[in-house]
Amino acid sequence: MQTRIFVGNLNFKVTNEDLKQLFESVGSVDSVTLIRDRWSGKPKGYAFVEMVDSESAQKAIELNGHEMMGRSIVVAFANPKDQGKKFRKGGRYDRFRDRKPRNRSPFREKKNLWEKIVSFFTGGRS
Repeated sequence: MQTRIFVGNLNFKVTNEDLKQLFESVGSVDSVTLIRDRWSGKPKGYAFVEMVDSESAQKAIELNGHEMMGRSIVVAFANPKDQGKKFRKGGRYDRFRDRKPRNRSPFREKKNLWEKIVSFFTGGRS
């Protein structure tokens, strides 16, 4: 069973200590991570709480809809972290990676075109 919990719809004035105090009322808390904007440093309005055991995590899910600083919070089990990335660092995702090469017309290649012109004028003799 998971022990990592997603907490959403948070007031922007909520701190890590506020969340830790709320979730310690249902069980022991391992860590609280309040997600912040990379550039401004302001909270994004959601956090992740890790509980020590799965029983306390199950009790914490019951806090879904609890009123905190004027907002009703959303509490759910967090989705597992992705191990790999879809995009390579510093480049575009290769969207043509699985595409088959297209069949080119023989008239697109100059060598074949030149041979066809010569054979036309010579009557098939080289």
